[in-house]
Amino acid sequence: MKLTHIIALVVLLLLAVASLSVGVANFSFADLLSGESHAINILVGSRIPRLLAIILAGAGLSIAGLIMQQIVQNRFAAPSTTGTIDWAMLGYMMSLILFSDRSSWVHLVVIFAFSVIGTLVFVLFLQTLKFKSTVMVPLFGIMYGNVVSALTTFIAYKYDLVQALGSWTVANFASVLRGNYEFLYIAFPVCILAYAYANKFSAASVGETFAKNIGLNYQRVVMFGVILVAVLSSSVVMIVGLIPFLGLIVPNIVSLFIGDNMRRNLPWVAFAGVILVLVCDILGRLIIFPYEIPISMIISILGGTFFVYLILRDKLNA
Repeated sequence: MKLTHIIALVVLLLLAVASLSVGVANFSFADLLSGESHAINILVGSRIPRLLAIILAGAGLSIAGLIMQQIVQNRFAAPSTTGTIDWAMLGYMMSLILFSDRSSWVHLVVIFAFSVIGTLVFVLFLQTLKFKSTVMVPLFGIMYGNVVSALTTFIAYKYDLVQALGSWTVANFASVLRGNYEFLYIAFPVCILAYAYANKFSAASVGETFAKNIGLNYQRVVMFGVILVAVLSSSVVMIVGLIPFLGLIVPNIVSLFIGDNMRRNLPWVAFAGVILVLVCDILGRLIIFPYEIPISMIISILGGTFFVYLILRDKLNA
């Protein structure tokens, strides 16, 4: 095992322990060792599920951003800047209106279907319009997402679901408990599939002509990438809510240090996504303790700042 891998593992373990230790309800690891039931209930019922949800959501959305950047050939692309998250929110709203008495699996399928449709529409727009400026892609995506978001808000007002919509648009891991986060485990097989298809996504990122010249079905690769992004985004929106910019920040930070090879980057993108969400979540619990700042607010500040940096960097290098 390389030194960098050992350091990464140590950092992850330290942050995981810190995450398990921070919270309004006090308990010590000595209480756990002595078998104190209150401490065990807090750890098993709340702290461990929260930690696992953070790991799965951080890795899942970061990889979704990496895939999106490959299939639309733009490093400013991410589920939150291409309308995917906005369509997932619309799908969640429609699932509550049409299937309020159905199981959570039905809601997930509806959210997934809306995410796929919305993302495909965006990709088709890009293939038709062929923007010359890389900055135009996320700007178009943000406007596209705002239109969908406005429609979602209108429907929420019409069916008296504004309060419920507000809780989804501000991601917060405080409500994650044992039994209500397990859909996030979908991220595991999706990440494995993303790694298996990494070379094909990389070929698609070069362009349709290149992909066809090496024998790839370009549209099929793009469609498969859209499905993976939609699955990851849907599960996170359903369980945690909207985490903006995560899929934009992490792949770009990783590429700054180790290049643009997707197969090599993907494990580090997953790791960096987990670390970023863990740090932001711990900060959110500590800044105004015992109250909690939603993680989406902290990541929005970091993501917005980094987005401006990328635009300026791209302009200077042009």
